[in-house]
Amino acid sequence: MQHNPQAGNGLQAVKDVFAPVGPVDVEVHRVIAEGDLVAVHVNFKTWNMAGVDIYRVNDDGKIIEHWDVLQQLPETTASGNDMFSQLT
Repeated sequence: MQHNPQAGNGLQAVKDVFAPVGPVDVEVHRVIAEGDLVAVHVNFKTWNMAGVDIYRVNDDGKIIEHWDVLQQLPETTASGNDMFSQLT
């Protein structure tokens, strides 16, 4: 079940969205999981965007539901922190 308004339901619909783009350069920064939910914090380098994808998976580990939030990467931030670093 797809909750991104630009894609239909099912694997083929997602493939159709990405087909015109070709390979997508993605850097994964964080993966957080609890129960059947998995959140992935990523840098979509292809589009210069930060994203958080949220997946609900079944007992076999297959994705059965998807949400996402995307944000264009700014050149600068008010805090001076980038979108992906963490405090150490």
